[in-house]
Amino acid sequence: MSLSRIVIAGTHSGVGKSTVTLCLMAAFRARGLTVQGFKVGPDYIDGSYHTAITGRASRNLDSWMLPTEMVRDVFLHASHDADISIVEGVMGFYDGKGALSNQGSTAEISLVLSSPVLLVIDASGMARSAAAMVKGYQTFDNAVNIAGVIANGVGGEGHFNLIKEAVEKECGVPVVGYLSKHSEIEIPERHLGLIPAIERGEHAGLFQQLSDIASSTINLDAIYALARTAPEVTSEADFSPLSGLLSSKYEDTAKVQIAVAKDAAFNFYYPENFDLLEHYGAELLFFSPLAGELVPREADGLYIGGGFPEEFAALLSLHREAMTELRERIEHGLPTYAECGGYMYLTEQLRDVHGGRHQMVGVIPAQVTMQQRLSGFGYREVTGAAGNWLLPDKQSARGHEFHYSTIEYGLLPQPFAYTTSGYRLPSIQGEGYLRDNVIAGYTHLHFGSNPQVAERFVERCRLYQTQKLER
Repeated sequence: MSLSRIVIAGTHSGVGKSTVTLCLMAAFRARGLTVQGFKVGPDYIDGSYHTAITGRASRNLDSWMLPTEMVRDVFLHASHDADISIVEGVMGFYDGKGALSNQGSTAEISLVLSSPVLLVIDASGMARSAAAMVKGYQTFDNAVNIAGVIANGVGGEGHFNLIKEAVEKECGVPVVGYLSKHSEIEIPERHLGLIPAIERGEHAGLFQQLSDIASSTINLDAIYALARTAPEVTSEADFSPLSGLLSSKYEDTAKVQIAVAKDAAFNFYYPENFDLLEHYGAELLFFSPLAGELVPREADGLYIGGGFPEEFAALLSLHREAMTELRERIEHGLPTYAECGGYMYLTEQLRDVHGGRHQMVGVIPAQVTMQQRLSGFGYREVTGAAGNWLLPDKQSARGHEFHYSTIEYGLLPQPFAYTTSGYRLPSIQGEGYLRDNVIAGYTHLHFGSNPQVAERFVERCRLYQTQKLER
């Protein structure tokens, strides 16, 4: 399948690749094109911008969390009807899981997708030296296809022309545009209130500004032409759960209903987790704890993802009836999976950074305390503890952890859901909470790392559904 695509890479973090990505998405969308966004790595925030601008769910492409074929499958599944796919990189082009390989890097994703790369450079204070920088990124790995360059921090059109002449002569690739160091682009900080602000439409003016800037200083036609040079990309997997090649196996199977908490407080979900649950026979029923909505009565299971319960703790705590009903449903056996923000919501109490205390659902005998600094961050590989119905027999899955809170349990020993290892962890540690029908933890699991997680979730819900019918 030949799909127009371009990877936006940076020489280093903070070079402006996010701004360039958003400019291009906004400008191509303004031209009437269907734009599909992707983000390299596990990040949810940048993808939220992509989704707001393109009107399509952005997808994560992560070559550490996911097998190579699943990365391709995610790409093919999301981009098959798009006019152009734009993949925003992470950190520097060659930066990934470690310093000695490309694993998890933007460079690796560009190779997995056989995609041309648009390299964003910081050209402030240089002219011919820009060519030396680009040449280094070209030759560091001859397999990558750096097809074009965008210069950021440019002093003006004259400065841009100097850079363009040097790079095109020495590196043989076009410099297709620039962003001026005088451009008044203010991308909001990556703070916890960002996604709610996007959902309220507060950044519509910013998106128009991004489109206008791209149209004035970037050669959009040249970039679209580069994207169209991408060769055919196919998935070599024996089956493709995301593309539905196994759907016939489940067509005649009764659906189970899984309630999913989704609103401004709970919105961190990998779309493939939903796709895989649906593939294995689930129908998803979305509800809003923030609005005080009850779990749908027909639900056979419950999924509460991550988000910002701390930002809305006071409002969540006011919905006593909804929390009481939710606690009773769980205590009566409703299969429940919660991660990060959902994990926090199921505890007894959340204490904010100002010392305020807010009642939570009370299923998990612990209290959450918000911190001023990150208290958990990095890739995680988790292995199911005894009794874990998502990951039995010591099976593993991969995901990511990012939170500013700590959880403190009472006097009783904490029944961990997983053992976990990963970045910045000194050793294998216990993580999360496990009790009969409840599995919760800080790690955001990507079901694509082990699709049987989704299958077992559905199976557990189907068992509960059968037991309900027999009562």
